[in-house]
Amino acid sequence: MKRFGVLSLKGIRSQITALVAASIIALHLIITAVFLVERSEPPEQEAEAGPAQLFAAVQLLARAPLSERPRLMADIARGFPQLEIADYSGPLPRAGEPRPPHSFIQRRLGPSYRVAPLPPNGEAHGVVVEFPDGAMISANMPMHRHPPPFWGSPLITTVMFAVIIVTLLGLWAARALTAPLSSFARAAENFSLDGDAAALPERGPEEIRALARALNRMRERITALINDRTKMLAAISHDLRTPITRMRLRCEFVEDEIQRSRMLADLDQMHSMLSSVLSFLRNGRKLEPMTLVDVASILELVADQFADMGHTVSYIGPGHAMATVRPDDLLRSVTNLVENAVKFGTMATVRLSVLLDDLTIDVEDDGPGISDADKPRVLEPFVRGDHARNMDEATGFGLGLSIASAIVAAHGGALSLHDRNPHGLIARIRLPVRQKTLQAAA
Repeated sequence: MKRFGVLSLKGIRSQITALVAASIIALHLIITAVFLVERSEPPEQEAEAGPAQLFAAVQLLARAPLSERPRLMADIARGFPQLEIADYSGPLPRAGEPRPPHSFIQRRLGPSYRVAPLPPNGEAHGVVVEFPDGAMISANMPMHRHPPPFWGSPLITTVMFAVIIVTLLGLWAARALTAPLSSFARAAENFSLDGDAAALPERGPEEIRALARALNRMRERITALINDRTKMLAAISHDLRTPITRMRLRCEFVEDEIQRSRMLADLDQMHSMLSSVLSFLRNGRKLEPMTLVDVASILELVADQFADMGHTVSYIGPGHAMATVRPDDLLRSVTNLVENAVKFGTMATVRLSVLLDDLTIDVEDDGPGISDADKPRVLEPFVRGDHARNMDEATGFGLGLSIASAIVAAHGGALSLHDRNPHGLIARIRLPVRQKTLQAAA
């Protein structure tokens, strides 16, 4: 059956073969049609047909007796009506500038005959011929209408149609073969783990359909792997909370107050670590839809919350700024940035600026800052800054910036870190005002 697989038109090879065959057949049909249209006499022969007929008629009349000429002229008029031969009784016209048909007749008849042109009459050349005996006749020779050189050439016409046919077939083939690949690229760009994305369409040639099936199965396996990982860590977290709680109760019976406080601090750190890890893992499963909200009000809310807790946090920016975002995710990312700012500095400023297509959120602090070498690293999970920003090992687990960066990337934006003069750090969020494609937080 594989021997005849090329006839099924399901694979790319068979479709390309069919395309080449269709192009060859179309070219042969065009060449045949052009040949049938152009198979009449060549223009040179058509141009000489009228003068040759007139030459034969003149020779016949000149050699006939005068009494027979009227009958012969009538016979010639019936046989060659396009010549319109008739007696001419006027004066012989002036020769004027010779034309190709007239000079052809003059050369053929010889010097004993005189040939003079008449004024052009429509699509025919008028001519007067004087016989050696003084008799004169008039006749018309049809003018051959040559087609334009470009359109009249069979070669040029064939090449032109061949280029058109091959171009159209090539465009059709390119679209038919690349359309599924374009849909694969869009599906990969919009890939998420929340289950909202549709499966890849299984259409096109057999190879494309096989690729779509393989990618759909791979996406299912990736989703299952992430789900299993999240469930496993959630189960571990749940199981660890019980012994942590028992250890917390037992710590209450420790008489040494210093040891008791240290043990409780370690237990609190373990609990916070479990909560942070689970929060980071669940962030890719957020199902919150994109909503048109007032970003300025969200930033003011974050600043007011930290101010109520006794921190010096202020908001600078417009009173209203509408954008399409996930409100809870944006609130969480800005909260993480402000929390880092007040943790390592004495004050924080949340600054908002809006352009036509995007907006910028700057969270500034007056802390020690981060070195240029560490700026790209601290955006990765479980990576903390240098010792200048980590005075205490219990201050965090290196997930705050990672979660904020993942949320911003899910909005189609970017999170970057910059130095603040004279000292401090600026965490800058750039977000599009309008979302083209909705993505899940990664």
